[in-house]
Amino acid sequence: MVTPVLDQPATRDTGPPGRPAVVTLGLIALGALVLLTGPSFGLNPRYGTGPARVCAEQRYEQRWGAVPAELIGGRPLTAGQLAELPPVVPGCTVSPAPHKIPVLSVLSSLFVHAGWLHLLGNVLFLFVFGPGVEERFGRVRFLLLYLCVGYLATYGYAVAEAGSTDSVRALVGASGAIAGVLGAYLRLYPKARVTTLVPLLFFLPLRLPAWLVLGLWFVLQWWSVHSGGPGVAYLVHVIGFTAGYLAAWAGTALPIRWRRPPRTGAPE
Repeated sequence: MVTPVLDQPATRDTGPPGRPAVVTLGLIALGALVLLTGPSFGLNPRYGTGPARVCAEQRYEQRWGAVPAELIGGRPLTAGQLAELPPVVPGCTVSPAPHKIPVLSVLSSLFVHAGWLHLLGNVLFLFVFGPGVEERFGRVRFLLLYLCVGYLATYGYAVAEAGSTDSVRALVGASGAIAGVLGAYLRLYPKARVTTLVPLLFFLPLRLPAWLVLGLWFVLQWWSVHSGGPGVAYLVHVIGFTAGYLAAWAGTALPIRWRRPPRTGAPE
């Protein structure tokens, strides 16, 4: 695992400029707001405390998360299917949500996180790499990239998990969409310098090119698809990263007018 910090000053060739990243900051703020008002953060008294809040988390994620079986079947889970879910605490049951629209649950799942550590891990990467991609794509196209990649990664995961025991578990978090931002950044700014804190090296800060940092991150996600433990949908990261890279590649290969930030320093 690496903790990235984009170096400054930045230029069109080495990283994002100082233009306000309105969409990036808005996505981060919305994710934080959803967490604060939901059961995972523990501030909303309506969800109770202790085991009651833990049970409320499972119900909340099943209601607003993207469930592979629902996406493939096009309808909410039945009571029988929900009974297959192991309770997070004794006596916790999840009731059917007959009015849930599976295709819209993908959108809501992008802003639901399983705790503040989950949220911070995601928004850190979005905060570092999002502004540069937003600058090049423009705000509207960046938002479309974020949402479309999130949908593609989620549905890709649903197809891969069809029929498995995980097909009735809710998928929450913006990992797929943010992985798409990382893939796009790699295509747009491969030579940007990123300072990383590597836990295996006692958090020694290393200043490395983006192609190495993001390339290693992608390899780790790919390797974890088959060898990683439960609880993390690594395949979502792989699909999102690949889709984001291809989207940025198409944008640079085709005659699309990019927003080009002004040069504010000497490229490395």
